[in-house]
Amino acid sequence: MEFTLTPAAEKFIRRMTRLSGAEGAGFRMVVTTGGCSGLEAQFSVETTPQPKDAVVDKNGIKLFLPAESRLLLDGVTIDFADTPLQSGFVFKNPKATGSACSSSGGSHSHAPAPSQLVNLS
Repeated sequence: MEFTLTPAAEKFIRRMTRLSGAEGAGFRMVVTTGGCSGLEAQFSVETTPQPKDAVVDKNGIKLFLPAESRLLLDGVTIDFADTPLQSGFVFKNPKATGSACSSSGGSHSHAPAPSQLVNLS
């Protein structure tokens, strides 16, 4: 399993684990199918992994990932968007065969690569 965290995603994850106040806390990400890129995620900051979670170190960040999440993240780039209109993880999935999202006009546009935003509000 190989995936990439962009600097923006790393910054967000580091900030979340630091704000938890728990020494040695890890970032648990549960990835499921769905959304524009074919991926959606829920996350939490936890002091220990759940049984069957793998602890994955990415540039000094401790990620707790269940088995299905590890499979789904293979080859994916995880980014983080923080703009006045949206805030959340964006998954760039080269395996997505097409975008299930449609633009209804207005100021929304979709990048050429399929992606999924996970709303944090």
